[in-house]
Amino acid sequence: MVVWLCRKALYLWSKEIRPVLPWKLYLRHVVPVAVFSILDIGLSNWSLIFISVSLYTMSKSSALIFVFLFSVILKLEKPRVVMVLVVLFIVAGLFMFTYHSTKFAVEGFLLVMIASAISGLRWTTAQLTLQRVDLKLSNPIDMLYHLLPVMALTLLPLALTIDGVHIGTSELVFRASNSNVFSVTMVIILGSTVLAFFLNVSEFLLVYHTSGITLSIAGIVKEIIILTLSTMWWEDDTLSTVNIMGMMICVAGITTHTTMKVCDTYGHKKEAGLPQEDHVQLLTQSHQEPAENSESDDDDVVYKTTSA
Repeated sequence: MVVWLCRKALYLWSKEIRPVLPWKLYLRHVVPVAVFSILDIGLSNWSLIFISVSLYTMSKSSALIFVFLFSVILKLEKPRVVMVLVVLFIVAGLFMFTYHSTKFAVEGFLLVMIASAISGLRWTTAQLTLQRVDLKLSNPIDMLYHLLPVMALTLLPLALTIDGVHIGTSELVFRASNSNVFSVTMVIILGSTVLAFFLNVSEFLLVYHTSGITLSIAGIVKEIIILTLSTMWWEDDTLSTVNIMGMMICVAGITTHTTMKVCDTYGHKKEAGLPQEDHVQLLTQSHQEPAENSESDDDDVVYKTTSA
């Protein structure tokens, strides 16, 4: 609903027709991204039943390895030595992060590692779809508009099967003692929905203008914040000296990658004599040609080039 309203608002503002993919392109390019997203989200949330938030955030950060691996396989990235060293540097920090972690459970750890591998496929295929010029899905609103129906139709039956009884009998929802409890629960759910929407928009914007690797590295900052808050709120989640050193190594790796990206971006634009990109119109950018005319052969496909 939020995405639909945003697309309508963009249409009324720009007076430009928003792209709608034909079924052939939809099934070929959008559905795989949606399926990988469903598996990533589902397995990640499932793993939280068995392991702590700290171990989850530490282990899920290994998705960076898989994103880099699949990016090389799909020829989105060149296996540069410097980039390999940066990834290994961050992975070493993540290993130190998980050293002597609390509440370790094999089941949860395996689930989150599988989710990390699928996350690599999720963001590399998303990058291919976003940066493919003829699909015209560079706007994150349009991308979400095409993704969410498949994700909702797949996740809703699973959610009702696994949590339906719990939700139906919960004293915070339908069996709430008074309307205030129910209202607070709904506000929390709706607030989380809005936050998730803006998170997805920002993620797709970042992937379109950079790469899945940059998104994964930037996400480690978010995970460090989650880990810090976790140690503040739950006494059984504590950071040892080794964990803190691992966090510092991760930050150093992130800083190195950011510096490389800034240098590459300005270097490429300076060599090509290109002006700086205007980001004011990012969310309102559209394409005049309808997507129905975009069924081109893969050999002739044009992708947006990035420097990271």
